[in-house]
Amino acid sequence: MTESLTSFKKLPIRWGVIGCGNVTEKKSVPAYQMTEGFLVNMVMRRDAEKVEDYARRHGVPNWTTNAKEVIENPNIDAIYIATPPDTHRFYALQVAAAGKLCCIEKPMAPNYQQSLAIYEAFRIKNLPLFISYYRRSLPRFNKIKEWIDQNLIGEIRHIHWQKTKPPSDIDLSGKYNWRTDKNIAPGGYFDDLASHGLDLFTYLLGDIEEANGIALNQQGLYTAFDAVTGAWLHDGGITGEGNWNFGTYHRIDKVQIFGSQGKISFSVFDESPIELENALGHQEMNIPHPEHIQQFHVENIKDHLLGKAVHPSLGNAGLHTSWIMDKILGTH
Repeated sequence: MTESLTSFKKLPIRWGVIGCGNVTEKKSVPAYQMTEGFLVNMVMRRDAEKVEDYARRHGVPNWTTNAKEVIENPNIDAIYIATPPDTHRFYALQVAAAGKLCCIEKPMAPNYQQSLAIYEAFRIKNLPLFISYYRRSLPRFNKIKEWIDQNLIGEIRHIHWQKTKPPSDIDLSGKYNWRTDKNIAPGGYFDDLASHGLDLFTYLLGDIEEANGIALNQQGLYTAFDAVTGAWLHDGGITGEGNWNFGTYHRIDKVQIFGSQGKISFSVFDESPIELENALGHQEMNIPHPEHIQQFHVENIKDHLLGKAVHPSLGNAGLHTSWIMDKILGTH
C-alpha cells in the first residue's frame, strides 16, 4: 500500500460503520470516536430496531439498514466493515468502487482468494486499506518485538503456540453460531482466534514462506473444523508450530519463542505477564491493554493517513495472513 496519500491528509475524516455486532460495542467504535480528527457519522445494521438503539447509545447521528446508503454517502469519507467475514468481500468491493478508504475486521475474508480480490481492488485504485489485526499496535506486543529486535534472546530458532479450550455452552447446545459455520468461517474458532496470533507472529518474526497442517472436526458439534495443527517456516529459517483445539478440558493460551540465548513467553489473548529468560535472569512485565483495545490501531490509521508513519496492519499483511491460514487448513 502507498505510504502517504495526499487526498486523505485533511481532517476530520468521517467514518461510516457497516455492522454493529459485539466487536463494535467496546473494542472498536469507541476507539474511532475518541481519536481526534475522526468522526463516526453513520452506522448500518440490517435490523432497524437494533441499529437505531446502537446509534442512540453511542451518540452516532445517522443510522440505516442499507449498506449502500453508508458507502455512497457523500458525507462519509471512510468505511469500517465489521460484519461476519463471508460478507467482507461483498462490501469491500463496493467501498473500493466508491473510492473510499477502508478498514476491515479480521480475518480479511474466509479465504485467500476472496482476500486477494479485496486487496487488488484497493491496490488498483491506490486506496488505503487496513485490517483490524490490532495486536500489531498494542504496547504489550511491541515490547516483545523490542526484545527480539534488541537480540535479547539471540538468534530466533523456533516459535510454538498452544491454544485450546473446552466447547462453549452454545457449541454444546447446537444453536447456530456463525463463527462455527463452515460457509462463513471454514476453520471455526481457528479463523476467529488463530488469525490474530499468526498475523502477530509474522509481525514479530517476518513473513512465512511455507505452511501446512491438519484440520478436522473431532466433536461433530458444528460444521467447521474444531481441531487444527500447523507447521510453518518464516523467512530466515525460523520454524514454527501451533496446536488449536476447541474441545479440550483445559483452556491454554501459551506462546514460546526460543532463541539461541533465551526464551520469550506470552499469551495472545490472556493478559498474563510477558516473560523474558536469558543469561541475565528471568523478567516479567505486566502491560495492560487500553480500555478500548483498538485504540492504538485506530490512532495509527490516522497517523498513516497524515503521512506520519506507516500502519503496521495494511492490506498486504492481512492478505499474507489469509494465505497462511489457507495453507494450514489445506484449502489453498
